[in-house]
Amino acid sequence: MHSFSPLRIKNHTLLPMVQGGMGVGISASSLSAAVARENAVGTIASIDLRHLHPDLLEQSKALASQEHYDRLNRIALDREVKKALKHANGQGMIAVNVMKAVSDYAALVQQACESGAQAIVMGAGLPLELPDLTREHPDVALIPILSESRGIQIVLKRWMKKNRLPDAIVIEHPNHAGGHLGATTIDDLGSGRFSFARVLEETVQVFRQLGLEGEKIPLILAGGMANVRKISTALRQWGAAAVQIGTAFAVTREGDAHDNFKQILAGARDEDIVEFMSVAGLPARAVMTPYLQKYLRNEQKLQASAKADPRRCVQSMNCLQVCGLRDGISKIGQFCIDQRLTDAFNGDVRKGLFFRGKDPLPFGQQIRSVYDTIQYLLTGNAAPQVNHALA
Repeated sequence: MHSFSPLRIKNHTLLPMVQGGMGVGISASSLSAAVARENAVGTIASIDLRHLHPDLLEQSKALASQEHYDRLNRIALDREVKKALKHANGQGMIAVNVMKAVSDYAALVQQACESGAQAIVMGAGLPLELPDLTREHPDVALIPILSESRGIQIVLKRWMKKNRLPDAIVIEHPNHAGGHLGATTIDDLGSGRFSFARVLEETVQVFRQLGLEGEKIPLILAGGMANVRKISTALRQWGAAAVQIGTAFAVTREGDAHDNFKQILAGARDEDIVEFMSVAGLPARAVMTPYLQKYLRNEQKLQASAKADPRRCVQSMNCLQVCGLRDGISKIGQFCIDQRLTDAFNGDVRKGLFFRGKDPLPFGQQIRSVYDTIQYLLTGNAAPQVNHALA
């Protein structure tokens, strides 16, 4: 048994642990339901969930158009949310993560609510209109992901004008998290303004200035938190209500991705984890696999030949509002992120882009269960396990 105070969101009393949303397909119904069954927050990443449904992939071949793909992705999201809710057995919460950076974000938010998601988590941009998108679903918890107090203040002021407050706020440290990061440039990742202690202190001041001290909005720390001592420090000393963890859950047995994906993440050494600019215009962190090594070797040449051309969206998905490849933005990424993340989900070690957090995993190279992971992170106790080490 752990000795931490529970996380309270809406009418849910939960373990102080949130599973981060990871796409394409890395955190879907299997992983999110397993986390929710332990009475924590399980999260489905809404990005291109067609890849978990062979019939939808087959339908995708019939028509190469953004409208068609978007419709099929919403069908996939509906299936995944309903499946997760069913297998959660009434425990925990099922959240849906929607990136503000994707072009279909408004429709994905609405679909998630209609499908029964209990929370919407939104990052990769300021979710200023999230209360408007969910106005007809007041029971759905709204949780923005932000990295500094300035962004938190902007969101709070805008939402207060709409008579809505966040049900929790995820504070993500870009120098530790995986995937897309909440900073402007790679050089900015280590800025002191992202320090958890500083952001928490400044956020308390923002609450005070806005008269929100009594609202008790839970603050959830994300990025490098899959560590027993860090969790204890965050919850006991810093006043955080919970922690959010991604990579450590991605490599669990219940994780939705291919076993090769889990092996790449779990086997990565410190020197294998690198930062680069994504096509979405945000810094990103991933494992240096053959594809990424080749891309970074040719990045400057690709950026020099960047040009705005809709035909460069080879899948006709237009999945991002801003895409360096399609829009010819020479300072950011020049590749199809959906293709590369899909390859990673399917376990293609040669072609895939494998997002990963910066810090060590709790069980090293072992693949363990969601239960083992949560129990260890909250108590420091890990049941012995054999035959799950990576080859």
